[in-house]
Amino acid sequence: MIGPGSAATWPRFPEADRPPEERGLARDAVRLLVSTGDGEVDRRFADLPTLLRAGDLLVVNDSATVPASLPARGDAGEFLLNLSTEYGPGLWLAEPRWGVGRPGPLPLRVGDRFRAGSLEARVVGAFPGIPRLRFVRLRGNVRATMARRGRPIRYGHLAEVRPLADYQTIFARSPGSAEMPSAGRPFTPSLLDRLRARGISVASITLHTGVSSLELEPAATAAVPIYPEPFEVPVATVEAIAAARCRGGRIFAVGTTVVRALESTVGPGGLRPGRGFTRLYLHPGRSVRAFDGLLTGLHDARSTHLALMAAVVGADRLESAYRGAAARGYLWHEFGDSHLILPEATALPSAAS
Repeated sequence: MIGPGSAATWPRFPEADRPPEERGLARDAVRLLVSTGDGEVDRRFADLPTLLRAGDLLVVNDSATVPASLPARGDAGEFLLNLSTEYGPGLWLAEPRWGVGRPGPLPLRVGDRFRAGSLEARVVGAFPGIPRLRFVRLRGNVRATMARRGRPIRYGHLAEVRPLADYQTIFARSPGSAEMPSAGRPFTPSLLDRLRARGISVASITLHTGVSSLELEPAATAAVPIYPEPFEVPVATVEAIAAARCRGGRIFAVGTTVVRALESTVGPGGLRPGRGFTRLYLHPGRSVRAFDGLLTGLHDARSTHLALMAAVVGADRLESAYRGAAARGYLWHEFGDSHLILPEATALPSAAS
Protein backbone atom coordinates (compact mmCIF):
# COMPACT_ATOMS: atom_id res chain seq x y z
CA MET A 1 0.00 0.00 0.00
CA ILE A 2 1.29 3.47 -0.85
CA GLY A 3 1.82 5.28 2.39
CA PRO A 4 4.29 7.10 4.65
CA GLY A 5 7.79 5.82 4.11
CA SER A 6 6.90 4.16 0.83
CA ALA A 7 9.48 6.11 -1.18
CA ALA A 8 12.16 3.86 0.26
CA THR A 9 10.37 0.63 -0.67
CA TRP A 10 8.59 1.65 -3.86
CA PRO A 11 9.80 -0.27 -6.93
CA ARG A 12 12.59 1.43 -8.84
CA PHE A 13 12.67 1.32 -12.63
CA PRO A 14 15.76 1.25 -14.82
CA GLU A 15 16.41 4.75 -16.11
CA ALA A 16 16.03 5.81 -19.74
CA ASP A 17 19.28 7.73 -20.17
CA ARG A 18 18.68 8.67 -23.81
CA PRO A 19 15.76 8.87 -26.25
CA PRO A 20 14.41 5.65 -27.76
CA GLU A 21 15.61 6.79 -31.17
CA GLU A 22 19.17 6.30 -29.88
CA ARG A 23 18.25 2.89 -28.49
CA GLY A 24 17.26 1.64 -31.94
CA LEU A 25 13.53 2.30 -31.50
CA ALA A 26 11.02 4.58 -33.15
CA ARG A 27 9.31 7.07 -30.84
CA ASP A 28 6.15 4.99 -30.82
CA ALA A 29 7.99 1.69 -30.23
CA VAL A 30 8.50 2.26 -26.49
CA ARG A 31 6.83 -0.28 -24.23
CA LEU A 32 3.28 0.30 -23.07
CA LEU A 33 2.03 -1.12 -19.80
CA VAL A 34 -1.75 -1.55 -20.15
CA SER A 35 -3.78 -1.69 -16.93
CA THR A 36 -7.36 -2.92 -16.80
CA GLY A 37 -9.54 -4.22 -14.01
CA ASP A 38 -8.17 -7.70 -14.76
CA GLY A 39 -4.53 -6.77 -14.35
CA GLU A 40 -1.75 -5.69 -16.71
CA VAL A 41 -0.53 -6.70 -20.14
CA ASP A 42 2.55 -5.65 -22.10
CA ARG A 43 2.20 -3.88 -25.43
CA ARG A 44 4.02 -1.30 -27.54
CA PHE A 45 2.90 2.32 -27.79
CA ALA A 46 2.27 1.76 -31.50
CA ASP A 47 -0.52 -0.65 -30.48
CA LEU A 48 -2.57 2.24 -29.07
CA PRO A 49 -5.10 2.39 -31.95
CA THR A 50 -6.07 -1.24 -31.31
CA LEU A 51 -6.50 -0.61 -27.58
CA LEU A 52 -8.99 2.23 -27.99
CA ARG A 53 -12.43 2.28 -29.62
CA ALA A 54 -14.06 4.29 -32.38
CA GLY A 55 -15.55 7.41 -30.82
CA ASP A 56 -12.88 7.74 -28.12
CA LEU A 57 -11.15 11.09 -27.62
CA LEU A 58 -7.55 11.74 -26.61
CA VAL A 59 -6.90 15.07 -24.88
CA VAL A 60 -3.27 16.21 -25.24
CA ASN A 61 -1.15 19.08 -23.97
CA ASP A 62 0.02 21.41 -26.74
CA SER A 63 2.60 23.22 -24.60
CA ALA A 64 6.08 23.39 -26.11
CA THR A 65 9.26 23.01 -24.07
CA VAL A 66 11.57 26.02 -23.70
CA PRO A 67 15.34 26.01 -22.95
CA ALA A 68 14.76 27.07 -19.36
CA SER A 69 18.11 26.14 -17.76
CA LEU A 70 20.49 29.11 -17.59
CA PRO A 71 24.09 29.28 -16.38
CA ALA A 72 24.30 31.56 -13.35
CA ARG A 73 26.96 33.10 -11.13
CA GLY A 74 26.79 34.95 -7.83
CA ASP A 75 28.38 35.09 -4.39
CA ALA A 76 27.63 31.38 -3.99
CA GLY A 77 29.72 30.63 -7.08
CA GLU A 78 28.61 29.08 -10.36
CA PHE A 79 25.29 27.28 -10.50
CA LEU A 80 22.29 26.60 -12.73
CA LEU A 81 19.08 28.57 -12.62
CA ASN A 82 16.21 26.42 -13.88
CA LEU A 83 13.37 28.77 -14.67
CA SER A 84 10.01 27.23 -13.82
CA THR A 85 7.01 29.53 -14.11
CA GLU A 86 6.50 33.19 -15.06
CA TYR A 87 4.08 35.15 -12.88
CA GLY A 88 4.52 38.61 -14.32
CA PRO A 89 6.97 40.71 -16.35
CA GLY A 90 10.39 39.56 -15.18
CA LEU A 91 9.05 37.66 -12.15
CA TRP A 92 9.81 33.95 -12.20
CA LEU A 93 9.70 31.02 -9.86
CA ALA A 94 12.96 29.15 -10.33
CA GLU A 95 15.09 26.34 -8.95
CA PRO A 96 18.74 27.25 -8.37
CA ARG A 97 20.84 24.05 -8.54
CA TRP A 98 24.54 23.42 -8.03
CA GLY A 99 24.49 21.34 -11.20
CA VAL A 100 22.59 18.87 -13.33
CA GLY A 101 22.95 16.11 -10.76
CA ARG A 102 23.29 18.34 -7.68
CA PRO A 103 20.07 19.92 -6.40
CA GLY A 104 19.83 22.72 -3.87
CA PRO A 105 18.73 24.46 -1.85
CA LEU A 106 21.43 27.06 -2.41
CA PRO A 107 22.32 29.71 0.19
CA LEU A 108 20.40 32.44 -1.63
CA ARG A 109 18.57 34.96 0.53
CA VAL A 110 16.06 37.66 -0.27
CA GLY A 111 17.89 40.59 -1.83
CA ASP A 112 20.84 38.56 -3.13
CA ARG A 113 21.88 39.50 -6.66
CA PHE A 114 23.47 37.34 -9.34
CA ARG A 115 23.64 36.94 -13.10
CA ALA A 116 21.72 34.34 -15.10
CA GLY A 117 22.92 34.17 -18.66
CA SER A 118 23.20 37.84 -19.58
CA LEU A 119 20.41 38.87 -17.19
CA GLU A 120 20.65 40.68 -13.88
CA ALA A 121 18.77 38.68 -11.27
CA ARG A 122 17.62 39.35 -7.71
CA VAL A 123 16.04 36.99 -5.19
CA VAL A 124 12.72 38.42 -4.03
CA GLY A 125 11.32 35.55 -1.98
CA ALA A 126 11.19 31.85 -1.21
CA PHE A 127 8.29 29.60 -2.11
CA PRO A 128 6.56 28.52 1.12
CA GLY A 129 7.10 24.85 1.87
CA ILE A 130 9.51 24.11 -0.99
CA PRO A 131 12.98 25.25 0.14
CA ARG A 132 14.64 24.58 -3.21
CA LEU A 133 12.50 27.16 -5.07
CA ARG A 134 12.99 30.93 -5.17
CA PHE A 135 11.11 33.83 -6.67
CA VAL A 136 13.56 35.87 -8.76
CA ARG A 137 13.26 39.16 -10.60
CA LEU A 138 15.08 39.18 -13.94
CA ARG A 139 16.01 42.35 -15.84
CA GLY A 140 16.15 42.05 -19.61
CA ASN A 141 14.63 39.92 -22.32
CA VAL A 142 14.22 36.53 -20.66
CA ARG A 143 12.92 34.69 -23.74
CA ALA A 144 15.74 35.97 -25.93
CA THR A 145 18.29 35.01 -23.29
CA MET A 146 16.84 31.52 -23.08
CA ALA A 147 17.10 31.22 -26.85
CA ARG A 148 20.77 32.30 -26.79
CA ARG A 149 22.10 30.82 -23.57
CA GLY A 150 19.52 28.39 -22.27
CA ARG A 151 19.41 24.64 -22.52
CA PRO A 152 16.63 22.16 -21.80
CA ILE A 153 16.39 21.27 -18.13
CA ARG A 154 18.01 17.92 -17.45
CA TYR A 155 18.90 15.88 -14.39
CA GLY A 156 21.55 13.39 -13.40
CA HIS A 157 20.07 10.42 -15.28
CA LEU A 158 20.96 12.10 -18.58
CA ALA A 159 24.70 12.21 -19.09
CA GLU A 160 24.62 14.28 -22.29
CA VAL A 161 23.18 17.63 -23.29
CA ARG A 162 20.37 16.99 -25.74
CA PRO A 163 18.90 19.28 -28.42
CA LEU A 164 15.63 21.01 -27.66
CA ALA A 165 13.91 19.02 -30.43
CA ASP A 166 14.31 15.88 -28.31
CA TYR A 167 12.06 17.50 -25.70
CA GLN A 168 9.20 18.42 -28.00
CA THR A 169 6.06 16.43 -28.71
CA ILE A 170 4.33 16.54 -32.08
CA PHE A 171 1.53 18.48 -30.38
CA ALA A 172 3.82 21.36 -29.27
CA ARG A 173 2.29 24.67 -30.33
CA SER A 174 2.53 27.09 -27.39
CA PRO A 175 6.02 27.64 -25.89
CA GLY A 176 6.09 27.76 -22.11
CA SER A 177 6.92 24.44 -20.43
CA ALA A 178 10.08 24.28 -18.36
CA GLU A 179 9.97 20.50 -18.70
CA MET A 180 8.46 18.45 -21.51
CA PRO A 181 4.85 17.23 -21.16
CA SER A 182 6.38 13.85 -21.83
CA ALA A 183 3.26 11.66 -21.99
CA GLY A 184 2.75 12.87 -25.56
CA ARG A 185 6.31 12.24 -26.73
CA PRO A 186 5.76 8.73 -28.22
CA PHE A 187 3.09 9.95 -30.66
CA THR A 188 4.16 10.09 -34.31
CA PRO A 189 2.38 11.39 -37.42
CA SER A 190 1.77 7.87 -38.68
CA LEU A 191 0.31 6.82 -35.35
CA LEU A 192 -2.04 9.80 -35.39
CA ASP A 193 -3.13 8.83 -38.89
CA ARG A 194 -3.94 5.31 -37.69
CA LEU A 195 -5.87 6.64 -34.70
CA ARG A 196 -7.99 8.92 -36.87
CA ALA A 197 -8.58 6.15 -39.39
CA ARG A 198 -10.13 4.10 -36.57
CA GLY A 199 -12.43 6.96 -35.53
CA ILE A 200 -10.37 8.13 -32.55
CA SER A 201 -10.04 11.90 -32.30
CA VAL A 202 -7.69 14.35 -30.59
CA ALA A 203 -8.30 17.63 -28.75
CA SER A 204 -5.89 19.80 -26.79
CA ILE A 205 -5.44 21.87 -23.66
CA THR A 206 -2.44 23.97 -22.67
CA LEU A 207 -0.64 23.64 -19.36
CA HIS A 208 2.87 25.02 -19.05
CA THR A 209 4.74 22.67 -16.77
CA GLY A 210 7.23 23.89 -14.21
CA VAL A 211 10.18 22.05 -12.70
CA SER A 212 9.66 18.52 -11.46
CA SER A 213 8.12 17.85 -8.06
CA LEU A 214 10.07 15.21 -6.16
CA GLU A 215 9.58 16.01 -2.52
CA LEU A 216 6.13 14.69 -1.59
CA GLU A 217 4.77 11.36 -0.39
CA PRO A 218 2.23 9.98 -2.91
CA ALA A 219 -0.43 9.10 -0.35
CA ALA A 220 -0.45 12.44 1.42
CA THR A 221 -4.00 13.77 1.57
CA ALA A 222 -3.33 16.89 3.59
CA ALA A 223 -2.59 20.24 2.01
CA VAL A 224 0.74 20.13 0.19
CA PRO A 225 2.84 22.94 -1.28
CA ILE A 226 2.01 23.05 -4.99
CA TYR A 227 3.09 26.06 -6.99
CA PRO A 228 0.60 27.50 -9.52
CA GLU A 229 1.01 26.58 -13.19
CA PRO A 230 -0.73 28.42 -16.06
CA PHE A 231 -3.31 26.51 -18.10
CA GLU A 232 -6.15 26.90 -20.57
CA VAL A 233 -9.02 24.56 -21.45
CA PRO A 234 -10.48 26.05 -24.65
CA VAL A 235 -14.10 26.03 -25.76
CA ALA A 236 -13.31 23.73 -28.69
CA THR A 237 -11.96 21.04 -26.36
CA VAL A 238 -14.95 21.21 -24.04
CA GLU A 239 -17.20 20.84 -27.08
CA ALA A 240 -15.12 17.90 -28.37
CA ILE A 241 -15.42 16.15 -25.02
CA ALA A 242 -19.18 16.70 -24.95
CA ALA A 243 -19.50 15.37 -28.51
CA ALA A 244 -17.43 12.28 -27.67
CA ARG A 245 -19.61 11.51 -24.68
CA CYS A 246 -22.77 11.93 -26.77
CA ARG A 247 -21.54 9.31 -29.23
CA GLY A 248 -20.61 6.92 -26.44
CA GLY A 249 -16.90 7.59 -26.59
CA ARG A 250 -14.48 7.63 -23.70
CA ILE A 251 -12.16 10.49 -22.73
CA PHE A 252 -8.46 9.73 -22.29
CA ALA A 253 -6.15 12.28 -20.69
CA VAL A 254 -2.65 12.14 -22.19
CA GLY A 255 -0.53 13.02 -19.20
CA THR A 256 -1.00 14.26 -15.68
CA THR A 257 -0.85 17.85 -16.96
CA VAL A 258 -4.04 17.23 -18.94
CA VAL A 259 -5.67 15.71 -15.87
CA ARG A 260 -4.87 18.77 -13.77
CA ALA A 261 -6.13 21.18 -16.41
CA LEU A 262 -9.40 19.34 -16.98
CA GLU A 263 -10.10 18.74 -13.31
CA SER A 264 -9.39 22.41 -12.58
CA THR A 265 -12.39 23.46 -14.67
CA VAL A 266 -14.93 20.85 -13.55
CA GLY A 267 -17.79 22.42 -11.62
CA PRO A 268 -21.28 21.43 -10.47
CA GLY A 269 -22.47 21.75 -14.07
CA GLY A 270 -19.68 19.63 -15.49
CA LEU A 271 -16.62 20.56 -17.53
CA ARG A 272 -16.39 24.14 -18.74
CA PRO A 273 -13.79 26.26 -20.56
CA GLY A 274 -11.34 28.07 -18.36
CA ARG A 275 -7.90 29.56 -18.02
CA GLY A 276 -5.70 30.79 -15.21
CA PHE A 277 -3.32 29.15 -12.75
CA THR A 278 -3.93 25.83 -11.08
CA ARG A 279 -2.61 24.52 -7.77
CA LEU A 280 -4.79 21.44 -7.90
CA TYR A 281 -3.37 18.47 -6.02
CA LEU A 282 -5.06 15.19 -6.87
CA HIS A 283 -4.59 12.30 -4.44
CA PRO A 284 -6.38 9.09 -3.39
CA GLY A 285 -8.79 11.09 -1.22
CA ARG A 286 -10.15 13.06 -4.20
CA SER A 287 -12.06 11.54 -7.08
CA VAL A 288 -11.61 12.52 -10.73
CA ARG A 289 -14.57 13.46 -12.91
CA ALA A 290 -13.46 14.83 -16.28
CA PHE A 291 -12.06 11.74 -18.02
CA ASP A 292 -12.27 7.94 -18.20
CA GLY A 293 -8.73 6.74 -18.81
CA LEU A 294 -5.16 7.96 -18.56
CA LEU A 295 -2.09 7.63 -20.79
CA THR A 296 1.06 8.64 -18.96
CA GLY A 297 4.62 7.72 -18.09
CA LEU A 298 6.13 5.92 -15.11
CA HIS A 299 6.67 8.13 -12.10
CA ASP A 300 8.91 8.39 -9.06
CA ALA A 301 7.49 7.43 -5.66
CA ARG A 302 8.07 10.92 -4.26
CA SER A 303 6.22 12.80 -7.00
CA THR A 304 2.78 14.34 -6.97
CA HIS A 305 2.24 12.62 -10.33
CA LEU A 306 2.09 9.27 -8.59
CA ALA A 307 -0.41 10.57 -6.04
CA LEU A 308 -2.57 11.72 -8.95
CA MET A 309 -2.38 8.29 -10.56
CA ALA A 310 -3.36 6.64 -7.28
CA ALA A 311 -6.45 8.85 -7.32
CA VAL A 312 -7.30 7.50 -10.78
CA VAL A 313 -6.59 3.80 -10.37
CA GLY A 314 -6.37 3.16 -6.64
CA ALA A 315 -3.25 2.78 -4.54
CA ASP A 316 -3.20 -1.03 -4.33
CA ARG A 317 -3.81 -1.53 -8.05
CA LEU A 318 -1.15 1.04 -8.92
CA GLU A 319 1.46 -0.52 -6.67
CA SER A 320 0.80 -3.96 -8.12
CA ALA A 321 1.15 -2.63 -11.67
CA TYR A 322 4.38 -0.83 -10.86
CA ARG A 323 5.97 -3.81 -9.15
CA GLY A 324 5.26 -5.99 -12.17
CA ALA A 325 6.51 -3.37 -14.64
CA ALA A 326 9.71 -2.80 -12.68
CA ALA A 327 10.36 -6.55 -12.59
CA ARG A 328 9.95 -6.70 -16.38
CA GLY A 329 12.44 -3.91 -17.01
CA TYR A 330 10.22 -0.98 -17.98
CA LEU A 331 12.13 2.29 -18.27
CA TRP A 332 11.16 5.55 -16.61
CA HIS A 333 11.90 9.29 -16.97
CA GLU A 334 10.91 11.46 -19.91
CA PHE A 335 12.46 9.17 -22.56
CA GLY A 336 11.13 6.00 -20.98
CA ASP A 337 8.10 3.75 -21.38
CA SER A 338 4.39 4.51 -21.08
CA HIS A 339 1.38 3.39 -19.08
CA LEU A 340 -2.22 3.20 -20.33
CA ILE A 341 -4.89 2.97 -17.63
CA LEU A 342 -8.17 1.78 -19.13
CA PRO A 343 -11.59 1.78 -17.48
CA GLU A 344 -11.91 -1.35 -15.36
CA ALA A 345 -14.56 -2.98 -17.57
CA THR A 346 -12.45 -2.79 -20.74
CA ALA A 347 -11.76 -6.07 -22.55
CA LEU A 348 -8.50 -6.10 -24.49
CA PRO A 349 -8.03 -7.43 -28.01
CA SER A 350 -5.29 -9.96 -28.63
CA ALA A 351 -1.79 -8.63 -29.27
CA ALA A 352 -2.10 -9.52 -32.96
CA SER A 353 -5.32 -7.50 -33.54
